[in-house]
Amino acid sequence: MDRKLVKRNVILGILFFLPVIFLLFLYPAQHNYDVLDTVNQNAFELNGFSSDTGEKILLKDHITVIGFLGKHPMEQVIAASNIKELVYDKFMGFKKFQIVMVVPKGTEAETELLRKEIHTYEELKYWHFMFADENSIERLYASIKSDSNLDGNLASEDVFIIDKDLNQRGRIDDRSDNEMETNKPVYPMVGYNSIEVAEIKNKLNDDMRILFTEYRQKRKGDFDSTQRRANDLKGTKED
Repeated sequence: MDRKLVKRNVILGILFFLPVIFLLFLYPAQHNYDVLDTVNQNAFELNGFSSDTGEKILLKDHITVIGFLGKHPMEQVIAASNIKELVYDKFMGFKKFQIVMVVPKGTEAETELLRKEIHTYEELKYWHFMFADENSIERLYASIKSDSNLDGNLASEDVFIIDKDLNQRGRIDDRSDNEMETNKPVYPMVGYNSIEVAEIKNKLNDDMRILFTEYRQKRKGDFDSTQRRANDLKGTKED
């Protein structure tokens, strides 16, 4: 047989089978992803809060990234811009997704300036500024598990994921592979620093994709509730 013909057939065979092999490797990965951990339950609903558009906004039945901008919203323009460009723009097409930014009453004018600052070419249809008195904001924040308190202006650099059942999602074990290999103590990730671009890209966005995959599989009836990441924490329990 002509060597050129054999060589051509071998190359064609490789080109044909490589994508098939790649898909075979992908298939189990798609069905055995780590379910995003529940790190806290029963976040408060937005009762007593009013939105900048006058709409009634709820956390229930939505996948929400929630943040606290405080008494001086324009001072949080970097954090808000990061969430707009790296999170909102990426997920705004997903069903029941929303961004909720909490601000105290009396900051309406400055909040509108912030909206204009981060607004680009499309309407911020799934981005809501929610106004409330200081006590209501503090109660809402207290219902969310966090590594730090609100500052004196009722602001936080962290944002949080709340699922459709008002459960807070995150990571029970946020150790890197190297930290696991060296048996570093387990530590969680309950909030995501909105100033740290790498944290938003590599952790918040990954965790949001996992959560959307979970709900998509639930709709299809393919959801496996086994939380393998949690099961790997031998003897470790949530607070």
